[in-house]
Amino acid sequence: MPELVRGLFPDCLWTMPATDPPTLYLTFDDGPIPEETPFVLEQLARYEARGTFFCVGENLERHPEVARQVLAEGHRLANHTYHHLSGWRHARPAYLADVARCQAVLQALQPEARPLLRPPYGRITRGLARELHATHQVVMWDLLTCDYDRDYAPAQCLATAIRLTRPGSIVVFHDSVKASPNLRYVLPRYLGHFAGLGYRFAAL
Repeated sequence: MPELVRGLFPDCLWTMPATDPPTLYLTFDDGPIPEETPFVLEQLARYEARGTFFCVGENLERHPEVARQVLAEGHRLANHTYHHLSGWRHARPAYLADVARCQAVLQALQPEARPLLRPPYGRITRGLARELHATHQVVMWDLLTCDYDRDYAPAQCLATAIRLTRPGSIVVFHDSVKASPNLRYVLPRYLGHFAGLGYRFAAL
Protein backbone atom coordinates (compact mmCIF):
# COMPACT_ATOMS: atom_id res chain seq x y z
CA MET A 1 0.00 0.00 0.00
CA PRO A 2 1.52 3.39 -0.97
CA GLU A 3 2.93 5.47 1.88
CA LEU A 4 0.71 8.39 0.80
CA VAL A 5 -2.42 6.32 1.47
CA ARG A 6 -1.09 5.19 4.84
CA GLY A 7 -0.42 8.80 5.76
CA LEU A 8 -4.05 9.74 5.15
CA PHE A 9 -5.18 7.14 7.70
CA PRO A 10 -2.67 7.33 10.56
CA ASP A 11 -4.96 5.66 13.10
CA CYS A 12 -5.33 2.52 10.98
CA LEU A 13 -3.06 -0.47 11.60
CA TRP A 14 -1.01 -1.23 8.48
CA THR A 15 1.85 -3.37 9.75
CA MET A 16 3.35 -4.64 12.99
CA PRO A 17 6.81 -4.03 14.47
CA ALA A 18 9.59 -6.42 13.52
CA THR A 19 10.34 -9.00 16.22
CA ASP A 20 12.86 -11.72 16.95
CA PRO A 21 12.00 -14.33 15.82
CA PRO A 22 10.33 -12.64 12.86
CA THR A 23 6.54 -12.77 12.92
CA LEU A 24 3.82 -12.58 10.26
CA TYR A 25 0.18 -11.74 10.90
CA LEU A 26 -2.02 -13.75 8.54
CA THR A 27 -5.57 -12.51 8.11
CA PHE A 28 -8.51 -14.11 6.30
CA ASP A 29 -11.40 -12.05 4.97
CA ASP A 30 -15.01 -12.84 4.03
CA GLY A 31 -15.72 -16.10 5.91
CA PRO A 32 -16.47 -18.09 7.84
CA ILE A 33 -17.82 -20.67 5.42
CA PRO A 34 -17.75 -24.48 5.58
CA GLU A 35 -16.27 -24.79 2.08
CA GLU A 36 -12.98 -22.98 2.82
CA THR A 37 -12.48 -22.00 6.46
CA PRO A 38 -11.82 -25.56 7.73
CA PHE A 39 -9.13 -25.92 5.04
CA VAL A 40 -7.46 -22.75 6.33
CA LEU A 41 -7.62 -24.03 9.90
CA GLU A 42 -6.04 -27.32 8.88
CA GLN A 43 -3.12 -25.53 7.20
CA LEU A 44 -2.57 -23.20 10.15
CA ALA A 45 -2.59 -26.12 12.60
CA ARG A 46 0.29 -27.79 10.76
CA TYR A 47 2.57 -24.91 11.71
CA GLU A 48 1.04 -24.01 15.07
CA ALA A 49 0.10 -20.74 13.39
CA ARG A 50 -2.50 -18.31 14.67
CA GLY A 51 -4.56 -16.08 12.41
CA THR A 52 -7.19 -13.37 12.46
CA PHE A 53 -10.47 -13.95 10.63
CA PHE A 54 -12.31 -10.82 9.48
CA CYS A 55 -15.85 -12.16 9.28
CA VAL A 56 -18.89 -11.06 7.33
CA GLY A 57 -21.79 -10.97 9.79
CA GLU A 58 -24.13 -12.83 7.45
CA ASN A 59 -21.67 -15.72 7.31
CA LEU A 60 -21.27 -15.73 11.09
CA GLU A 61 -25.01 -16.16 11.49
CA ARG A 62 -25.25 -18.80 8.77
CA HIS A 63 -22.28 -20.83 10.02
CA PRO A 64 -21.81 -20.31 13.77
CA GLU A 65 -20.32 -23.78 14.11
CA VAL A 66 -17.45 -22.77 11.80
CA ALA A 67 -16.89 -19.58 13.79
CA ARG A 68 -16.75 -21.59 17.00
CA GLN A 69 -14.18 -23.91 15.41
CA VAL A 70 -12.01 -20.89 14.57
CA LEU A 71 -12.10 -19.81 18.21
CA ALA A 72 -11.58 -23.32 19.57
CA GLU A 73 -8.36 -23.61 17.57
CA GLY A 74 -6.92 -20.44 19.09
CA HIS A 75 -7.60 -17.84 16.41
CA ARG A 76 -9.30 -14.46 16.59
CA LEU A 77 -12.56 -13.31 15.00
CA ALA A 78 -12.94 -9.73 13.79
CA ASN A 79 -15.44 -7.45 12.06
CA HIS A 80 -15.77 -7.15 8.26
CA THR A 81 -19.24 -5.53 8.38
CA TYR A 82 -22.48 -7.50 8.27
CA HIS A 83 -23.15 -7.22 4.52
CA HIS A 84 -19.59 -6.63 3.19
CA LEU A 85 -20.26 -2.95 2.53
CA SER A 86 -18.01 -0.46 0.79
CA GLY A 87 -17.37 2.64 2.87
CA TRP A 88 -17.24 4.68 -0.35
CA ARG A 89 -20.71 3.72 -1.54
CA HIS A 90 -22.87 3.77 1.59
CA ALA A 91 -23.95 6.65 3.79
CA ARG A 92 -22.18 6.88 7.14
CA PRO A 93 -25.24 5.98 9.28
CA ALA A 94 -25.98 2.88 7.20
CA TYR A 95 -22.34 1.78 7.27
CA LEU A 96 -21.98 2.26 11.02
CA ALA A 97 -25.23 0.35 11.62
CA ASP A 98 -23.89 -2.52 9.52
CA VAL A 99 -20.65 -2.57 11.51
CA ALA A 100 -22.65 -2.57 14.75
CA ARG A 101 -24.84 -5.44 13.55
CA CYS A 102 -21.78 -7.56 12.78
CA GLN A 103 -20.23 -6.62 16.11
CA ALA A 104 -23.30 -7.76 18.00
CA VAL A 105 -22.97 -11.22 16.46
CA LEU A 106 -19.24 -11.27 17.22
CA GLN A 107 -19.71 -10.18 20.83
CA ALA A 108 -21.93 -13.20 21.48
CA LEU A 109 -19.10 -15.46 20.31
CA GLN A 110 -16.05 -13.52 21.49
CA PRO A 111 -16.61 -10.67 23.98
CA GLU A 112 -13.89 -8.00 23.80
CA ALA A 113 -13.46 -4.37 24.80
CA ARG A 114 -12.04 -2.82 21.61
CA PRO A 115 -12.60 -5.07 18.62
CA LEU A 116 -10.85 -5.16 15.28
CA LEU A 117 -12.49 -4.01 12.04
CA ARG A 118 -11.32 -4.28 8.46
CA PRO A 119 -13.34 -2.26 5.94
CA PRO A 120 -14.26 -4.42 2.93
CA TYR A 121 -12.08 -3.65 -0.10
CA GLY A 122 -10.09 -1.34 2.21
CA ARG A 123 -12.56 1.36 1.21
CA ILE A 124 -13.22 3.89 3.93
CA THR A 125 -13.34 7.67 4.20
CA ARG A 126 -11.20 9.68 6.59
CA GLY A 127 -14.26 10.84 8.52
CA LEU A 128 -15.59 7.31 8.84
CA ALA A 129 -12.18 6.05 9.97
CA ARG A 130 -12.01 8.72 12.68
CA GLU A 131 -15.48 7.83 13.94
CA LEU A 132 -14.81 4.09 13.96
CA HIS A 133 -11.52 4.62 15.78
CA ALA A 134 -13.45 5.47 18.94
CA THR A 135 -14.76 1.92 19.20
CA HIS A 136 -12.60 -0.26 16.94
CA GLN A 137 -9.02 -0.72 15.86
CA VAL A 138 -9.27 -0.38 12.08
CA VAL A 139 -6.90 -2.85 10.45
CA MET A 140 -5.62 -2.52 6.90
CA TRP A 141 -2.57 -4.42 5.55
CA ASP A 142 0.81 -4.12 3.92
CA LEU A 143 0.41 -7.23 1.74
CA LEU A 144 -2.70 -8.14 -0.23
CA THR A 145 -2.20 -11.54 -1.86
CA CYS A 146 -4.94 -10.97 -4.48
CA ASP A 147 -5.89 -14.63 -4.08
CA TYR A 148 -9.44 -13.71 -5.15
CA ASP A 149 -8.27 -12.75 -8.68
CA ARG A 150 -9.11 -15.64 -11.01
CA ASP A 151 -6.80 -14.15 -13.67
CA TYR A 152 -3.85 -14.37 -11.30
CA ALA A 153 -2.07 -17.72 -11.73
CA PRO A 154 -1.51 -19.57 -8.43
CA ALA A 155 2.26 -19.83 -8.90
CA GLN A 156 2.48 -16.11 -9.66
CA CYS A 157 0.30 -15.30 -6.66
CA LEU A 158 2.63 -17.29 -4.41
CA ALA A 159 5.84 -15.84 -5.85
CA THR A 160 4.63 -12.27 -5.49
CA ALA A 161 3.38 -12.81 -1.95
CA ILE A 162 6.74 -14.26 -0.90
CA ARG A 163 8.67 -11.45 -2.57
CA LEU A 164 6.68 -8.68 -0.88
CA THR A 165 6.53 -10.17 2.62
CA ARG A 166 8.51 -8.45 5.37
CA PRO A 167 8.87 -9.16 9.11
CA GLY A 168 5.74 -7.79 10.76
CA SER A 169 3.64 -7.92 7.59
CA ILE A 170 -0.13 -8.01 7.94
CA VAL A 171 -1.06 -10.37 5.09
CA VAL A 172 -4.53 -10.68 3.53
CA PHE A 173 -5.93 -13.99 2.30
CA HIS A 174 -9.63 -14.78 1.71
CA ASP A 175 -11.47 -17.84 3.01
CA SER A 176 -14.01 -17.56 0.20
CA VAL A 177 -15.14 -19.77 -2.68
CA LYS A 178 -13.94 -17.16 -5.17
CA ALA A 179 -10.41 -17.28 -3.77
CA SER A 180 -10.31 -21.06 -3.42
CA PRO A 181 -8.08 -21.99 -6.41
CA ASN A 182 -5.32 -19.60 -5.36
CA LEU A 183 -5.85 -19.98 -1.62
CA ARG A 184 -5.50 -23.77 -1.71
CA TYR A 185 -2.30 -23.54 -3.73
CA VAL A 186 -0.69 -20.55 -2.05
CA LEU A 187 -1.45 -20.86 1.65
CA PRO A 188 0.26 -24.20 2.43
CA ARG A 189 3.33 -23.26 0.38
CA TYR A 190 3.49 -19.78 1.88
CA LEU A 191 3.34 -21.19 5.40
CA GLY A 192 5.96 -23.81 4.62
CA HIS A 193 8.31 -21.28 3.04
CA PHE A 194 8.30 -18.85 5.95
CA ALA A 195 8.23 -21.52 8.64
CA GLY A 196 11.39 -22.87 7.03
CA LEU A 197 12.98 -19.43 7.42
CA GLY A 198 12.19 -19.39 11.13
CA TYR A 199 9.11 -17.16 11.06
CA ARG A 200 6.21 -17.54 13.46
CA PHE A 201 2.59 -16.69 12.69
CA ALA A 202 0.51 -14.76 15.22
CA ALA A 203 -2.99 -13.36 15.52
CA LEU A 204 -3.44 -9.61 15.82
